[in-house]
Amino acid sequence: MSKSMIRDTLILFAITLIAGCLLGSVYAITKEPIASAQEAKKQEAYQTVFDDAASFADLEDFDVEAAAQALQNAGFENDTIEEVKLAEDQAHNPLGYVMTITSSEAYGGELQLALGIRMDGTVNRISFLSLSETIGLGMEAKKPAFYEQFSGKQVDAFVYTKSGAVAENEIDALSGATITSNAVTNAVNAGICYANSLGLDTAQGGDVDE
Repeated sequence: MSKSMIRDTLILFAITLIAGCLLGSVYAITKEPIASAQEAKKQEAYQTVFDDAASFADLEDFDVEAAAQALQNAGFENDTIEEVKLAEDQAHNPLGYVMTITSSEAYGGELQLALGIRMDGTVNRISFLSLSETIGLGMEAKKPAFYEQFSGKQVDAFVYTKSGAVAENEIDALSGATITSNAVTNAVNAGICYANSLGLDTAQGGDVDE
């Protein structure tokens, strides 16, 4: 190997090493702020889906893998419960559950939403944590005209329709975005399914504060 080749190899190695160190430093500096921003966004979403909650407590014994298995057993193979919190009032009485749910069925890949569900099984509200769908089509899911269709309803499961919702459990699908409509609907249904497995008191009646 010639001296010039050795020199060029050493120079390339040095550049790669320095670039790697710089990238590592940038990651170390930005990691905590990014994590803090993500957590703040999540807390904001939780407050949106349960605006009368005073606090959100960790759910004891929650296990992501066990939740995934429960959903698979129920037929939800593309949805994952990432986190579950207990929504509480000022006296720490439970109002319901707040969940972070990820769906891999979206047109743009994954979508993630927060779901608030009351102890009587009523869906309080949903709020998107991440959504990367097509502008003018799937991204219309972020508009109240679509996502508010889930609010304040106590059903076993939702279905989407293209012919106009008439029943309590029906959701008007987004025009030209059936895949997104399906992904959101299934994610909400997965949350309802898991909430039922945690235990709900359907005898409480509709105690919804919209």
